[in-house]
Amino acid sequence: MDSRQRFGKYRVEREILDEQRLEDVTQRKTYADIHPSLTERLKNSLRCSVPKLKRSVVSSFPVLYWLPKYSIWDYGMPDLVSGISVGIMHLPQGMAYALLASVPPVFGLYTSLFPALVYFFFGTSRHISIGTFTILSIMVGSVTERLAPDEDFLKRNGTNFTAEVDISARDSYRVQVAAAATVLGGVIQVLLGVVKFGFVGTYLSDPLVRAYTTAAAAHAVVAQLKHIFGVSPTRVFGPMSVVYVNVCSLLPQTHLPTLVVSSVTIVLLIAAKELNSFFSAKLPVPIPVELITIVAGTLTSSYAHLNTNYTVSVVGEIPSGLSSPSVPDVSIFRKVIGDAFALAIVGYAVSISLGKTFASKHGYKVDSNQELVALGLSNAVGGFFQCFSVCPSMSRSLIQETTGGKTQVMASALIVLVTILKLGPLFQELPKAILASIVLVNLKGMFKQYSDIVTLWKSSKIDLVVWLVTWVSSLLLNLDMGLAASIIFAVFTVIFRTQMPTYSVLGNVPGTELYVDIETHREVGKIPGVTIFRSSATMYFANAELYLDALKEKEIGSWKDTNIDETDKEGHGLAERENGTVFVIPTTPRTPDGESRWEYLKGGDPDCTSIDWMSEEQDGDTTTLGSSNEDTVSRDLERVSLGSLGKWTWDIHSIILDLSPSNFIDTVAIKTLKNIFQDFSEIDVDIYVTGCQATVVEQLDHGDFFSETITKHHLFASVHDAVERDKDKASCITLK
Repeated sequence: MDSRQRFGKYRVEREILDEQRLEDVTQRKTYADIHPSLTERLKNSLRCSVPKLKRSVVSSFPVLYWLPKYSIWDYGMPDLVSGISVGIMHLPQGMAYALLASVPPVFGLYTSLFPALVYFFFGTSRHISIGTFTILSIMVGSVTERLAPDEDFLKRNGTNFTAEVDISARDSYRVQVAAAATVLGGVIQVLLGVVKFGFVGTYLSDPLVRAYTTAAAAHAVVAQLKHIFGVSPTRVFGPMSVVYVNVCSLLPQTHLPTLVVSSVTIVLLIAAKELNSFFSAKLPVPIPVELITIVAGTLTSSYAHLNTNYTVSVVGEIPSGLSSPSVPDVSIFRKVIGDAFALAIVGYAVSISLGKTFASKHGYKVDSNQELVALGLSNAVGGFFQCFSVCPSMSRSLIQETTGGKTQVMASALIVLVTILKLGPLFQELPKAILASIVLVNLKGMFKQYSDIVTLWKSSKIDLVVWLVTWVSSLLLNLDMGLAASIIFAVFTVIFRTQMPTYSVLGNVPGTELYVDIETHREVGKIPGVTIFRSSATMYFANAELYLDALKEKEIGSWKDTNIDETDKEGHGLAERENGTVFVIPTTPRTPDGESRWEYLKGGDPDCTSIDWMSEEQDGDTTTLGSSNEDTVSRDLERVSLGSLGKWTWDIHSIILDLSPSNFIDTVAIKTLKNIFQDFSEIDVDIYVTGCQATVVEQLDHGDFFSETITKHHLFASVHDAVERDKDKASCITLK
């Protein structure tokens, strides 16, 4: 098949369209047409109030949309199977991640129940599993241990403190801290959702999130080492806390029975998970190895009396029944507001990313703002039942989806509820080392993310720097301050890239209306007498001056410096300073006091004999140096305008500015554009602007850009329109 058969062709014939003509042809709406008055908006709202109210109610309670259409025959059995599978996973993860949050395990079970029930009514995703999550549990644990350290709950022996910790009082206050942070984080999420701030999650790029979770995994390992080795390190909080953890110095005091339990559990879990992965294609449902581990560990501990005979730390009393709701201690809010905001942002970022992934795969839509509200209500309501912060778990969500789950029908919540009501006390002899081992093994996937360093090194150095800065800051500054520092740095990388765009001079692809960079393409023709200039970034206040400098550099070249060395054929002294700046100095005439008059050029070949130079004295355009020092000369050169260059030979008569990459323009950029028009008009070079989006044209109009000298006839729909207009051809063109 030859190229003519592979590549199609098209032919278009139309008139040249500048902005004024384009508006006439398309009948562009005015600002008033697009933005109706307040009175008209109120009338429209009243006219459509009933349908809008119905849609608003349904959007606020998504369950009202899908539940009436629910088919038991089609969805009942798949939802039941997936619900049981997810519920079985909730039990070990809930209790294990409660250790990460530094609260008793039963509160991990509460966290697996109440928030999921709330999300059932308000959530828009059908596949994510709301409950405990590793990263949020670590973040909650850092708050609870910071505000309720063991040292504050030492028991008194008369007037003296003993080394024994009042565990009951400590855990009670830690639960209050976790609940307060969770409620406050939930309220923040709800408020952000109500004001349509769902896009905030987009500021957490994928490299940032992956580096953040990798650093959080390191914090999780440090937090679980005391349960793995059976030691009691002194926790240090604040920046550099990971560095100051003294677990290594306590290794000689390792409790050997605890270490044996941990080691055996880790080995068995890794082996079982690898087998699960190997036989995943043949298994309809993954083997619940974590639940089996918990049951086996509880039975072994109970019959071997590990706690009494070997002093292996166990979960302890697990009360049966549901806790009654209580109002969190509002006095704690001011102590945890920063942590609550970090919990809100991280939880939402995980939730919306997972939700959109499954929605895209199964062909439905997830509302980002409603998801923010749903997650916020799940946290806020859960906090009243002593839950800690929640978001979806990747592992549970994958199980819910792969086992055929279709909706959020709460079969998994029933499993957790039965466990809380009847089965909870059976796990009282479960060693904490087993729960810590489950946490460590589940972190394996996060540690694999270190391979991102190699991938990003090959694909994007800037994303790699974001990854490394996020990882280091989150590891050393703790998770709350680390997240803030990471987001600020990521935003600065975007600003930096807008200040370092690629500036290109475009040429025409022969036989087409396409224009590409002449420096990166060989078979491209430069339009005689026309320079087409484009920046790869939006022009705004941070890079407007750089844009102007780049344009002048492309067109005129750099300034050159000189001392008098020689005289050209016109009698002008030529010389060059050490930095290469060239001056053209007529040796005559002289000023009345006998000093030589220096005149200067910008650009051109240092061999000024090739320049058709002619002195044209204007106000402020001629600098008399005489005995002036070099600083004065430099200041005068900075004030030079293009008009002061004199009339010398130009090989261009038009410059076309391609603003197609710009999606907005501010007042500084508008002023820069006006200066470009003014400066180049002094040397008889016409300026045209192309590719402006409608919003940019509107902003130019509101910014008083247009005048008698700069009209919409200087703006064109495309680069090719401007080129053809500049050629002053017929009003019809044929694109070939």
